[in-house]
Amino acid sequence: MTRDEIIERFIQNAANVAAEPVRVRNEEELNQALVDVLAGVDAVYCPAVTDREKAIVIPDHLRTDDYVNAAACVEEVFGAIAETGSLICSSQGGKIVQAGLLPPHHVAVVSAENIYESLDDFFSTLGETPPTNVTLETGPSRTADIELTLTIGVHGPGRLSIIVI
Repeated sequence: MTRDEIIERFIQNAANVAAEPVRVRNEEELNQALVDVLAGVDAVYCPAVTDREKAIVIPDHLRTDDYVNAAACVEEVFGAIAETGSLICSSQGGKIVQAGLLPPHHVAVVSAENIYESLDDFFSTLGETPPTNVTLETGPSRTADIELTLTIGVHGPGRLSIIVI
């Protein structure tokens, strides 16, 4: 598959699992997409660990340092898997993996070059020193009881927005 085909497959599969993917070309378009994605949100956590996270513009009155009580977490994730539409969240580089999993809305920013065609392709890149924690996130959190009543957002974010740059 070509790089563009891998990206399009990821976007389609992410949409199929109820995520809200959008593709942008640059950081200016990223920040514009965030205005739309975060409309109505009153507390946003962004770890500002990566260069891309540091370039994200969140108005001061919306920004919070407390991811536990944030309404949304905006963060750059490690990568993604095209075949499943899954995000790869990693503890590498001092990232707090649960920061994106606790707030009701996870806004994941993923670099197009970090989208792998398959899970095997991703694991083949890890080498001798893999991250101490890798979490795969596929769509909003779902759970069902014994009567098969589906509930969204009980064990993780109820809304997942993905911005591919």
